[in-house]
Amino acid sequence: MKVIEINDEKLDEVIKSDKKVVLDCYASWCGPCKMMAPIIDELANEFKDIKFYKINVDENDGVSMKYDIMSIPTILLFENGKLKNKFIGFRPKDEFRDLIRKWESYV
Repeated sequence: MKVIEINDEKLDEVIKSDKKVVLDCYASWCGPCKMMAPIIDELANEFKDIKFYKINVDENDGVSMKYDIMSIPTILLFENGKLKNKFIGFRPKDEFRDLIRKWESYV
């Protein structure tokens, strides 16, 4: 599965169109964001039933305002169009995988 880049215009459509969505809010200059990118790519291949997207907050300020993003990377987890969880900062792959597994087990 590929992580798909979106913009503010597609944000609501994407969140509402899929049952489960992981949204990586990043900036191109952000070191921790660059470290998270390959981890998110790998997890997108691992969790086939979850859609993974990313959005550049420098180019899309609507997402920052809507979800009160003050630090990046920020990872937003949506389920059936509703925000279920928000993680701020770098997470090692195993920790992020465990967070997703716990999220899956509650559904």
